Amino acid sequence: MISVAEASEMILRNNIAIEGKMVPLDEANGEILLEDLTADRDFPPYHRVTMDGIAIKYAAFEQGVRTFPIEAVGAAGAPRITMKDSESCIEIMTGAILPDNTDTVIRYEDLEIKDGKATFLLDELKYKKNVHRKGEDCLAGEVLVKAGVRISPAEIGIAATIGKTHLKVADIPRAVIISTGDELVDVGESPLEHQIRKSNVHQLKATMEQWGIQSHLEHLADEKQAILEKLEHLLKTYKLIVMSGGVSKGKFDYIPEALEQLGVKKLFHRVKQRPGKPFWFGVSPSGSRVFALPGNPVSTFMCAHRYVHSWLKESLGMVQDLPFAILAEDYYFKPDLTYYLQVKLEYRKDGSILAHPQTGNGSGDHANLATADAFLEIPAGREHFKAGEIFPFMKYRG
Repeated sequence: MISVAEASEMILRNNIAIEGKMVPLDEANGEILLEDLTADRDFPPYHRVTMDGIAIKYAAFEQGVRTFPIEAVGAAGAPRITMKDSESCIEIMTGAILPDNTDTVIRYEDLEIKDGKATFLLDELKYKKNVHRKGEDCLAGEVLVKAGVRISPAEIGIAATIGKTHLKVADIPRAVIISTGDELVDVGESPLEHQIRKSNVHQLKATMEQWGIQSHLEHLADEKQAILEKLEHLLKTYKLIVMSGGVSKGKFDYIPEALEQLGVKKLFHRVKQRPGKPFWFGVSPSGSRVFALPGNPVSTFMCAHRYVHSWLKESLGMVQDLPFAILAEDYYFKPDLTYYLQVKLEYRKDGSILAHPQTGNGSGDHANLATADAFLEIPAGREHFKAGEIFPFMKYRG
């Protein structure tokens, strides 16, 4: 067996180059950005007024002027105007260009306007008050958003501001998700006593769709020659292959042998972790990445989040850091393995996150996933983990 760190390193090293595609701005929400968004001009592009009021020259205020004759009115969207008399003022609206020969804005709430004059009612005024200076946010050519982020409404707004009608986003290749085993029947069937419904593949499909991966479902019965023929076709068709089951040491677990017969290079087969110890990963001659996950539902689910998702993020150039949570109570785990503890998350008012253990009945206890929110990664080499210790977690809910 290899460690979690070794398995992760091998998987991340075997990422793929994901091509880009151009999509209209209004269709880019939720996609992965594959280009930097740079400012096409200074932002703001002019000295922008931030309050309705009057624009004055601050030097006049310093010289004791408190009542300013109104020369004109400047509206948002109108060309820049110039104030002729430095002791006058111009009525100005929010969003308008600051008039030439002015540098400070006094809001209407601090004024009395009567007979074409505006009188300042307060004793103090700051220089350049209520003016958003040109280039204060960023200068032309600066990177506003780096490639590798998932596009949200915030990035949509930025892209619109810089005139991007289309964005280059990741063209994530389709995947195939494969279930294995004669004991599995379709969801709509009534299983016999010795059968169960296919659930892992539907869980994986829904999970991967959240990451932007569209997938096709296939099933392999426990018949060696049929497995070889079907896998040979799928390896030529898909760049990402995720399998559930058939990778342990059972008499009918043909998957590892079949993959090796088809020339798929095995990088590892077993990982020092629970759940998910019998986990096979390899690369085919055509460049397909093969994740053959264990068949128990919790094992499949955890391995997908810990490894398939990190592989995708590495391929997309996304940040890999996991968040951390505080263990809410003492926990004991004796085997010398990295343990992925199912936890319920509690978000506290002080900004911290508590992780409450949700101990079920092992990796076959599918229902226990519904009581938890995340997997807390507890390191190998210890048996006693104390309340208050901090560990990384992988959230799968919300």
